[in-house]
Amino acid sequence: MARRGKKKGRPISGWLILDKPVGMGSTEAVSKIKWLFQAEKAGHAGTLDPLASGMLPIALGEATKTVPYVQDGAKIYRFTVAWGQERSTDDLEGPVTKESDLRPSEAQVLALLPKYTGVIMQTPPQFSAIKIAGERAYDLARDGATVDIPAREIEIGRLDIVEHSADHTVFEVECGKGTYVRSLARDMGRDMGCFGHISELRRVEVEPFTSEDFVTIAELEAARFGVLEEDSADATDIADATEAADAVEVPIDFDAIDALLVDTSAALDCLPQIAISDDAATKIRLGNPVIIRGRDAPVEAEEACATARGKLVAIGAIEQGMFKPKRVFAG
Repeated sequence: MARRGKKKGRPISGWLILDKPVGMGSTEAVSKIKWLFQAEKAGHAGTLDPLASGMLPIALGEATKTVPYVQDGAKIYRFTVAWGQERSTDDLEGPVTKESDLRPSEAQVLALLPKYTGVIMQTPPQFSAIKIAGERAYDLARDGATVDIPAREIEIGRLDIVEHSADHTVFEVECGKGTYVRSLARDMGRDMGCFGHISELRRVEVEPFTSEDFVTIAELEAARFGVLEEDSADATDIADATEAADAVEVPIDFDAIDALLVDTSAALDCLPQIAISDDAATKIRLGNPVIIRGRDAPVEAEEACATARGKLVAIGAIEQGMFKPKRVFAG
């Protein structure tokens, strides 16, 4: 029998709320974070386009089990729509496909917003990750094909004007899972006959995380290699520290960078929280159900979060006063 290989990396767990810079892809960002933390496992909760900046929640270790709860959370974007041109990608990356000399007034834009608020139908961009007959839409679009992408239901909680000028409007939108901001720009431009595309896009929140949780690549590198901001660290300082760390196998103190993580349980604030004893935690981690005690404990719940001494133990269902684990977390 072949021997199972030893896992590479540290068994570190938690959420890193990255302030992703423009030009970096989501997969590239995950690889960078995984390397900086020397983590065994990492994944992100919702792709952010390379031309977009802002919040990319990255899960390490056990936190990857909570990714679906963050993906389903509400998101807030701030974006700029440039009027007068429609582009193939609905952002700055693609060539211009339609043009107009018309420019909307602020009153015209404001009058349009109710149409894009609430539960609406939206057609994703041609350049998107939607699968059509097993292939990604952006792969088909790059090959020159125009594909028929069916509209789907999304929910817009609010859509506000932040700033307006003759050639562009800055918006802030709070929306649910599956919303394409690029499609909002495209569709509003078509409705007003002036065309439009995204010229700037930033994700500022992904529930339950806020901008207070943001961490930049520079802050991570400074913490990882001990190059402090007050030491006027620049790219050369960090590159030198990186090269030195790679060249010599020197034990590294990860305390500083680990301190930048948000606890795994933060992703589960949306679930009922059940405090259990150490004995009950041991039983649950072995896959066994336990009786939930306490005057305020729910009798029934499709999903709940069990914790012991503030540490996440499991996600499970509560049926007739019994907690039945579905997903268990390492102690």
